[in-house]
Amino acid sequence: MDNLSGISVFVQVAETRSFVAAGRQLGVSSSAIGKSIARLEQRLGVRLFHRSTRSINLTAEGTLFLGRCQRVLNELEAAELELSSTSSEPRGKLRVSLPLAGQFLFSLLSGFAKRYPDIHLELDFTDRLVDVVEEGFDAVVRTGALNDSRLVARRLGAFRFLLVGAPSYFEAHGQPASAAELGEHDCLLYRVPSTGKLERWPLPGAASNGPQNLHAAMVCNNIDMLLNAALAGRGIACLPEFAVKAALEAGELQAVLTEEVTRTIHFSVLWPPSRFIVPKLRCFVDFISLHM
Repeated sequence: MDNLSGISVFVQVAETRSFVAAGRQLGVSSSAIGKSIARLEQRLGVRLFHRSTRSINLTAEGTLFLGRCQRVLNELEAAELELSSTSSEPRGKLRVSLPLAGQFLFSLLSGFAKRYPDIHLELDFTDRLVDVVEEGFDAVVRTGALNDSRLVARRLGAFRFLLVGAPSYFEAHGQPASAAELGEHDCLLYRVPSTGKLERWPLPGAASNGPQNLHAAMVCNNIDMLLNAALAGRGIACLPEFAVKAALEAGELQAVLTEEVTRTIHFSVLWPPSRFIVPKLRCFVDFISLHM
């Protein structure tokens, strides 16, 4: 039990990056927290934190240890909920990694938080391909192909890509009549954060890795920025339908070449396999499956 207590203290310090904050949440003094961490480091024979007068940061060994400790604590929480007949309402911390998908996901998650106020969401928005198991996430929402066979997956839906621009842009520059005419237009391109490469527009007749005749009026790695640039009349952007749906309905954007854009993406939610799915995770999976 002493080992388990030390693990709980370590996880709290790692998440708050503060002995004082961890002590406040655990109801003990910061000096007691420091002694617990020192005992744990001595027992493990490694340093878990880089300490200075201004900050506390995980070492490489600490980062590895954190993921495993979070999984241990999550499994213990699941066991307690499974055995407890009084745990009728889902509650507790839920760590979820999500893609940078803009307002669509923000609204969805706000609805979930309102529906389940006792579930405390810890959200990591990133286009980095996180390791769900090693980094201690309860679930991830991903787009595209599913390559991690260790995980359980549920398909949420499919969304196509659209080429869009503001009416003011098309009034000034005209609408392209074919994909070949896109080279004469200002194009707003997306750089994939995980690879640093420009995302290819899903146009017909182009080789999968060949050059595309697109004039880059702007390049960025954020979908919301591309959307705002398109709304401002800066050029044509290739964006997922869910990101531009409201603007299209409001007449703030217009879609072009819809028959020539060939790509769709799939959303899925994934989580580590377990014989028993804790109520908080089950609620999350069911909620986003229904609303996406």
